[in-house]
Amino acid sequence: MDELDQAILRELQSDARRTNRDVAAAVGVSPTTALDRTRSLRERGVIRGAILDVDLAALGRPVQALIAIRVRPPSRRNIEDFRNWAAALPETLDVYVTSGGEDFILHVAVPDNQGLYAFVIDRLTQRPEVADVRTSVVYEHLRNTGITPASEE
Repeated sequence: MDELDQAILRELQSDARRTNRDVAAAVGVSPTTALDRTRSLRERGVIRGAILDVDLAALGRPVQALIAIRVRPPSRRNIEDFRNWAAALPETLDVYVTSGGEDFILHVAVPDNQGLYAFVIDRLTQRPEVADVRTSVVYEHLRNTGITPASEE
């Protein structure tokens, strides 16, 4: 990635809905050049898509939690089955498959504390492969929207 690619990436990370003309003007190139470079970033897999950032409270899901889960036995089938099941749940925002003491960390959003309790007790612990669950309530969630290539650090 050269400096122009990085500049285009910075502009799109600040607002993925910006027009190509706006991006081109911001980085000082023609709209055709900006479009060609943006397409190349997509083709190379640097840009994989754009994500809509929603207000979870406005969707009736103001309570977030990180839930650490251990599955037993830790077989490929159990890991993949649980991963796929958890990712499809409407409460799930993110699924992290991890190493160490936990096999998964789920980031979930629910309506309230009772909803969180029901999710953990009635859904997660009912799975036969779930051996341990630890829940941490998220007080505040900040997201870095300006990730730069490692070469800039």
